[in-house]
Amino acid sequence: MAIVAAVTVASCTKDDATALPDTPFPPGVDHRKEAVSGVEVGQRLMAAGEYELALDSFTRAALDEGMTPEILTGIGTANLGLGRFGQAEPMLRRAVDDAPDWPEAWNNLGVLLMEKGELAEAKQVFQKAYALDNGESDSIRDNLRIALAKSENVVNNEQLQEEYKLVQRGQGDFVIRKTP
Repeated sequence: MAIVAAVTVASCTKDDATALPDTPFPPGVDHRKEAVSGVEVGQRLMAAGEYELALDSFTRAALDEGMTPEILTGIGTANLGLGRFGQAEPMLRRAVDDAPDWPEAWNNLGVLLMEKGELAEAKQVFQKAYALDNGESDSIRDNLRIALAKSENVVNNEQLQEEYKLVQRGQGDFVIRKTP
């Protein structure tokens, strides 16, 4: 039994003394590497459902890069995830004004309009996003389908109160999903 323990302990030790640091503290930050973009961090936080932190990240990115359509869309979508429709709408509308050929911005504006219950405009916005995307994005197609179905069954929509969740399906691309 003692031989097995000695062999096990001997196999766990390292012969290379340079592999282990001399201090118990973790290694420091490598300042030579380039920092990750605030937009990328914001998108990762959005995917994790951390909308407040994502909003902070997009705001910091705006200080470095300016109010680009991608940052405007990120800020608007983070506010949408937080349920702040009044703050989300101007950002998303400005994003589609600044980048009228970007389907993800149109899609996110459509998600906002669906959440607000403005079905007619949401349907038009999703159709525009679908046309700009050439039907290649499944999430935009799914959102258009939902908007079309809701606009056809307006009577049933008022009676049913269903909860929906904003889900990221790519970079700056979100889809509405029913919460279980």
